[in-house]
Amino acid sequence: MSEPITVTHVHGQEISVQSSGTELLRYVYRPDPEAFESRKPYAHPLRTLAGRTVTGYRPNDHRWHKGLQMTASHVSGQNFWGGNSYLSPEKGYQAVPERVGSMRHDSFEAIQPAEDRLDFTERLSWLAHSGDHWADERREIAVHSVEAAEGAWALDWSIHLTNARDMPLRFGSPTTAGRGMAGYTGLHWRGPRDFNGGTVLAGGGLAGESQTMGQQAPWLAFGATHDEVDASSTLVFAHAPENADAIHESHWFVRSEPTPTVAFSWAFHEEFELPPGESFAYRYRVVVADGEWDAGRVEQYLKAHAW
Repeated sequence: MSEPITVTHVHGQEISVQSSGTELLRYVYRPDPEAFESRKPYAHPLRTLAGRTVTGYRPNDHRWHKGLQMTASHVSGQNFWGGNSYLSPEKGYQAVPERVGSMRHDSFEAIQPAEDRLDFTERLSWLAHSGDHWADERREIAVHSVEAAEGAWALDWSIHLTNARDMPLRFGSPTTAGRGMAGYTGLHWRGPRDFNGGTVLAGGGLAGESQTMGQQAPWLAFGATHDEVDASSTLVFAHAPENADAIHESHWFVRSEPTPTVAFSWAFHEEFELPPGESFAYRYRVVVADGEWDAGRVEQYLKAHAW
């Protein structure tokens, strides 16, 4: 049985979801001011039902990592990830501010709070650094299944992106630009500092960063033990079934240390193009749980909470 939630909307800034006195999520759609960090909405903090924070914000190694964000590291020469851009094996990473784009919040099409869940639809524009309008996004987010018996709650995040240019948009990653096993792009989670060295599991019996990086699996779990308190938490990242038929196949980007991070990468190994006026869509789920879940526990939860 789902627990009741409370939704607070500070208009023009953020939406917060609380349950039993704990803020589970804060979705900030008024972006931070630093253009080099690729200004865009983000969700931080994410917390477990017991109040454990499971996202990092502007860590000193990558200031542009902000909780859970939609990103795109390589798009036709623009960087919607933030920070330094990977140019080539010869040039490596360089600070190129004119390559860093942004995702502008335009409006909420709908905000639908209920007793035990929140659904909202957001409209965004993807802008090149020049300010040119490159893409339109419809984003849908749902907070649901806040269940004390499970010790977990779920966040669904979907993207529907349309090319607004008169030429194709090319989506890639540092790996498609020549940096091996660094195919990060797409919906990205950055963990807090105490998640360094966490445990990584994935569907199909995969375990550890070395087995999961750049691989395909329907779900991936990242668990760790917190500092200060004797407690562990787990995040489960899962693909909706229809993602298997999306414009391009996805692979996992995952690092356990020194930067705890996971991304649903839609262009890990190969680039793909989105023609003018055409769209693509993906749908994801992030489960935020107290305790360190093993593969059996993850499979059990996902089976009981069907799409």
